[in-house]
Amino acid sequence: MTNDPQRRRFLRGTTAAGALLATGTLPLALAAPTSAGAAAAPGDPWERARQIVERCSRPLTFPKVDFPITAFGAERCALVPAESVWRNARRQVQTPAAGAPDCYPAIAAAIAAASQAGGGRVLIPAGSWHCKGPIVLRSNVHVHLAANAQVYFSADPAHYAKYGDVDCGKAGKLVLSRWQGNDLLNYSPLVYARNASNIALTGEDWTSVLNGQAGVHVDAGAGPWWDWVDRKEGQVNAATANPLNAALESVAPALTAEQRARIQGTHPRWNGDPRYLPALSEAGVPVAQRIFGIGHHLRPCMIELIGCNDVVLEGYQVADSPFWQHHPVDCRNLRIRGVNMESLGPNNDGFDPESCDTVLVERCTFNTGDDCIAIKSGKDRDTQYGATRNVVIQDSVMNSGHGGITLGSEMAGGIEHVYAQRIEFRNAHWSTAPLGSAIRLKANMNRGGFLRHLYVRDVVLPNGVDARARKVAPPDPDKPFKGLATGAGAIVTIDCNYAAEDDGVRTRPTVVSEVHISNLRANNVRMADGEFSGWQALLILGPVAASFNGPPGTPIPPVSNVTITDSDFGTPRNGKEPIYLYNARNVVLSNVTIAGKVINKTFSA
Repeated sequence: MTNDPQRRRFLRGTTAAGALLATGTLPLALAAPTSAGAAAAPGDPWERARQIVERCSRPLTFPKVDFPITAFGAERCALVPAESVWRNARRQVQTPAAGAPDCYPAIAAAIAAASQAGGGRVLIPAGSWHCKGPIVLRSNVHVHLAANAQVYFSADPAHYAKYGDVDCGKAGKLVLSRWQGNDLLNYSPLVYARNASNIALTGEDWTSVLNGQAGVHVDAGAGPWWDWVDRKEGQVNAATANPLNAALESVAPALTAEQRARIQGTHPRWNGDPRYLPALSEAGVPVAQRIFGIGHHLRPCMIELIGCNDVVLEGYQVADSPFWQHHPVDCRNLRIRGVNMESLGPNNDGFDPESCDTVLVERCTFNTGDDCIAIKSGKDRDTQYGATRNVVIQDSVMNSGHGGITLGSEMAGGIEHVYAQRIEFRNAHWSTAPLGSAIRLKANMNRGGFLRHLYVRDVVLPNGVDARARKVAPPDPDKPFKGLATGAGAIVTIDCNYAAEDDGVRTRPTVVSEVHISNLRANNVRMADGEFSGWQALLILGPVAASFNGPPGTPIPPVSNVTITDSDFGTPRNGKEPIYLYNARNVVLSNVTIAGKVINKTFSA
């Protein structure tokens, strides 16, 4: 857990609880509405950002009635030492003692009572609470964790296949979810809401913790969640084929043999759970028939909200999430503020808004096992929710992660009008777990979609990004892009050939245009062999025609209209090639310093 005394004092002085008790409303911005910048000039794209912030600053109102979970029978639990394991990383943690009381029934009853009363605040008091099931949010209900309230979610996956609203027999009682851009029936996320409005999940400060216990082996049943990632001798998991997954001939009999072959591709484990789900989407199999849950190994998100409007997420800490930490899907008017995302497990993205409109991320801190933020919009044929648009990210800190501000890779519905400002890509753990890239787009011929109107300004990288030495791969005419630093090392990365062979269907070129970055400042870090800010300053790998397997003659557009102005990229380690471009047009660098040299030039490649 990150301890920042000054920040903690700030949070205590401006708590969500204090605002609610004083006014009966929970502002999306506790202080006065934050401007997205100085007064905008006519035609200034940042005017849209200001409007997004203003819209997300409108208060939510809840009845001034508390529903403490202790009034519904919840009991605190004792804790005992345990170990949290992800591959070779082992941490000493605490977990509920054997026989700890289950507070799931009390939390569910308190939320139900608040909902039936027309709304109110469900209070989780200080103490340790063992929860053997999901917290399901309802309209007009505010769930608040007091200071020093810590919810330890059960590590047993079976507890998240008991309470869903869709009875799927042996697979369990499941919920409608979305997993890496595809819809399915699956284990419930640990905190879940669907089609709710006017909802809030808040904490008093970062001692208010939601702990997913995803690496703890105590009372974990078929888990813990993180154990599902790597192959283990004699076990079926996410890294193996799954015999429960029926052949496409039986689930999609209308497909031709050619269509089946393209969807399945050539991967020997195409019918393992992570690849089988997108195959069902490509095959047009209805969501009601995409049944996973028990017997399958697709880990749920920590917090997932689907089809929700007017949402506040504020002032708590997330730890040890099974999968993505926050995943709003098809949500409108959502603000996440002052949340600490401290989870370094597999695929532990911090905040992944998908097909959402009007989102504000503010004063959050990210230390993640994958992308800090990854903006998404569906995959394969699951694009019914449309694009993600109108997102502002500001005044936040990013430490470990694959990418800081990332767009994709699941972006089939498109992404537009994203604004990021006053971000510190702090990269505090640069020597042990470095941030891979500050600004990152990842897509491929399967993901498709579009990215347009991305604006970034006033960002700093006090410790650069991943600056470790890399082996330069020898030329390989069959793999011309082998060895590029698309995964980590470039401060700004646009990768339109990300994981290109993961999907059999590659018929949707991504269109990337109008990316504008200004006032980016990167410092070097002192390493054993010199001082560097990363491997490269800028890497743009546009769509690769050779990866396309759709109709001949389909245009393969270049990445276009990228501007970088008034920026300093420090000293990239790859001094011979600090900038890499492929299939890119009109990339304009104006007053850009790289390794002490000022560049004013327009590139195309």
